[in-house]
Amino acid sequence: DAVLSGKARNGLTLIRPPGHHSQRSAANGFCIFNNVAIAAKYAQRKYGLQRILIVDWDVHHGQGIQYAFDDDPSVVYFSWHRFEHQKFWPCLSESNYDAVGQGKGRGFTINVPWNQVGMGNSDYLAAFLHVLLPIAFEFDPELVLISAGYDSGIGDPEGQMKATPECFSHLTHFLMNLANGKLCAVLEGGYHLRSLSESVCMTLKALLGDPLPPLSGEMMPCLRCLYGNVRVCMYVITRKICIDKRPDLNKTVDDPKTNNFFSATFGFILPVAYSYQPNLTIVIIGPNQNLGKNRISLLISLLQGLAESQILTVIQVRSTSMVLQQNSLIFQNKGSMGNV
Repeated sequence: DAVLSGKARNGLTLIRPPGHHSQRSAANGFCIFNNVAIAAKYAQRKYGLQRILIVDWDVHHGQGIQYAFDDDPSVVYFSWHRFEHQKFWPCLSESNYDAVGQGKGRGFTINVPWNQVGMGNSDYLAAFLHVLLPIAFEFDPELVLISAGYDSGIGDPEGQMKATPECFSHLTHFLMNLANGKLCAVLEGGYHLRSLSESVCMTLKALLGDPLPPLSGEMMPCLRCLYGNVRVCMYVITRKICIDKRPDLNKTVDDPKTNNFFSATFGFILPVAYSYQPNLTIVIIGPNQNLGKNRISLLISLLQGLAESQILTVIQVRSTSMVLQQNSLIFQNKGSMGNV
């Protein structure tokens, strides 16, 4: 209520028991009430929301949420999870990449099953940049709900993954650029107390708008992971979701969903930037650019996850009136920025 009424921009719910396995007819997997599914239904009924994005980064597949919205095109459900060719609990065929929803909801369920353990920061970033975010920005949700399970983090005996706590702050930062920042993270699994607590703190750090710590380790995406999971999901999903007509790639109107802006941002700029891990980010805005102010603002906001939010924006303009216009745009973004 606080987020959707405007009293708070975002929120983090520390709730027990977790909920994403719970189903309509029975409790399941330590879950009694499906907290995120209930929240989504509540938001639809009370506030009339038409588009809700649910991101489940728990190491287990949240089959309860998937079942709840399997045929609902107003909810996109994204889950990555340890799968190991259906040998890891809950051991369901519906957890595989080809489970994309049913009926009117076909194409609105996105599963990224990990068939090996040891996935790290680069793998999680690859799944976000190459699969989730392009679809999420096309879907344009009015609310983002995170099933925030931290058993997918380093040290957890259940997940056996290697993503560091800092990674979750960057994932949260990406999602905060959707739905005008209306985001609620709801605690799910987590079985290593230190990893859990530090990951929650990093998520909260992003929600508060603090500068994000740099990511450790090698940032080049795991090619086997990309080929086996990410590219397959892209092939299956992007042909089906939200495509009523072919986009006009020649449009230059002030709309962040046009052109090949997202292809360049998520497919090239951000992967290269995160691989390089800069100490300072410089954004040069030329006088002849035709991106539009919304896309420039979005790009700067996405880049704020790098270099502890140290961004220098260089604006090349032809008149003083354009300077004032661009300054108004730049200062809409939070963080440490300079303008020349």
